[in-house]
Amino acid sequence: MIELLRRFGGKFRRYMVIGPACKLIEVIFDLLTPLVIAQMIDKGIGSHDVNAVIHYGMVLGAMAVIGISFTLVCQKMAALTSQGMGTDIRGALYQHINKLSYAELDRFGTPSLITRITNDVNQVQLAVALGVRMLIRWPFLAVGSMVAALAIDLKLGVIFLICTPAIGLVFWFVMARCIPYYRQLQAKLDRIALICREGLSGARVVRAFVREDHERERFAQAADDQANTAIVVGKLSSILNPVTFLVMNLGVCAILWVGGIQVNAGELTQGQVMAFVNYMTQTLTSIVYVANLVVVFTKASASASRINEVLNCEPSITDGDNQPVALPKPGNVAPVPALSLSHASFSFGAGAANAINGVTLELPLGKTLGIIGGTGSGKSTLVSLIPRLYDAGTGSVSVMGADVRAWPLDQLRHVVATVPQRASLVSGTIRSNLTWRDEAATDDELWAALDMAQASEFVRNKPQGLDAPVEAGGKNFSGGQRQRLTIARALVGSPQILIMDDSASALDFKTDTALRHAIRERSVRGAAEGGLPLTTVIVSQRVSTVHDADMICVLDHGSVAGLGTHDELYASCQLYREICQSQLRREELEGQQGSTTPTPTPRPASAPTVPASVCAKEGC
Repeated sequence: MIELLRRFGGKFRRYMVIGPACKLIEVIFDLLTPLVIAQMIDKGIGSHDVNAVIHYGMVLGAMAVIGISFTLVCQKMAALTSQGMGTDIRGALYQHINKLSYAELDRFGTPSLITRITNDVNQVQLAVALGVRMLIRWPFLAVGSMVAALAIDLKLGVIFLICTPAIGLVFWFVMARCIPYYRQLQAKLDRIALICREGLSGARVVRAFVREDHERERFAQAADDQANTAIVVGKLSSILNPVTFLVMNLGVCAILWVGGIQVNAGELTQGQVMAFVNYMTQTLTSIVYVANLVVVFTKASASASRINEVLNCEPSITDGDNQPVALPKPGNVAPVPALSLSHASFSFGAGAANAINGVTLELPLGKTLGIIGGTGSGKSTLVSLIPRLYDAGTGSVSVMGADVRAWPLDQLRHVVATVPQRASLVSGTIRSNLTWRDEAATDDELWAALDMAQASEFVRNKPQGLDAPVEAGGKNFSGGQRQRLTIARALVGSPQILIMDDSASALDFKTDTALRHAIRERSVRGAAEGGLPLTTVIVSQRVSTVHDADMICVLDHGSVAGLGTHDELYASCQLYREICQSQLRREELEGQQGSTTPTPTPRPASAPTVPASVCAKEGC
């Protein structure tokens, strides 16, 4: 908590001084109030002097007005400080999270980060607000009341010396057992957020598999687990107020008993006894509120540590002071490869097996690299090394002849455009989504990108065209439309390298073929116009999508099983040949039955080997 105050509290320092100072003035008036009441009882009521009662009543009214005025100022200072710090912390958290690499995001997890940026910041805000308003009031009021009471009568002060440690003992007993539970509560809130996110984002899948009851049970179990912990804390906390008030009331009874004897003996006045009772009540009530403040600060401390954990996490991928990399000149492009990997390996975490293992390849400018392999073979992980979403553990990855670690990240990710495997659109309009890479892109450039992505037809059919609304996640578009829009988004801004990570899986074969043809034309046109040709990396499960590529990389458990053209791999790579043969029968059936997609028919083990020329002809 102190670290957050040091980091974000500087600009609110004057508020954190003015607020407690105003609260201190209010406390002084609270401490003077019992003395004024004592004078009213002794000089007014005891002497049957109406004027004295009115006089001291007016004094009490004036003190109340002044105290409320200072309280309102303190409340405003507390609101400005807590809300301002909360806003700054959220902004810093969100900005820092966006700097983290995929490795750190994987470590924290999205649900946990959402909980930290919402619930944890709320806990810190509450602690800051109460700190400005109450941190001075209750401790100072407790100490001041005790001193004032002892100044009235030392004999009655013994009751203070008995009641105060008794309340402190109850407070220590409860808080020592509550604090560990507060940390558990935050972790269990993360679990609830995870289940909520999975259930809501995957609602269609849940319903398709009729898993509503299962998801309700999962959520109920997580909620019950969190509730059980909260109930345990509640039961422990519920002991605090009744016991402390019991001690306080017993103390008041003792004061009235002993004070009454002293009044009869003439050692004290009735007003002094009442003042002593008020001070006793103020002291013990203050201790109760201090206990509640400790509960709030304990929760805030746990939340602050979780926030600091994120803020202190240094991103593993930074560009430091990297200078912009000079792109190769169009007239001298042959010697410089667009993409080069040398013994590149990568693993998710220390001690984990390599997801990418010793990949070496080189792709010239303007050429197309196809990457194919079984599920989990490392295709998406491999292409994520190119724009530095992950850093290779060993080996190197170079773009345009320069190691990716030497590139400024902004420049690298402007040169390399990535179309992710999962089409992701944000709420807004088609235009606002397409201009992510280049906010100054003209309508002509946007339509050109849509034409290449085979998306212009359905966008033109929208009444609002480029300004047609996009719902969160692009839910108002089909899967194929979302994929084409994300491809168009990547093409805006004239990237030199285009990575398509299985981003055409929802497209039919005709649209897929037209897309690849348009991208190849763009590359040829770029070279003809004196610019750099477009280099393309295509990840796909379809052989038909990659078989025309200038180079095909076949991955098997993160290692290169084959590298070459379609014909070369069909002749030399058994894994690639098996992939071709497994897809040939399906495509034959598709050709016979038009646009209907039948269930793939498994090829018998005794089926004859299909020649490479036939496989190429059929588009496998």
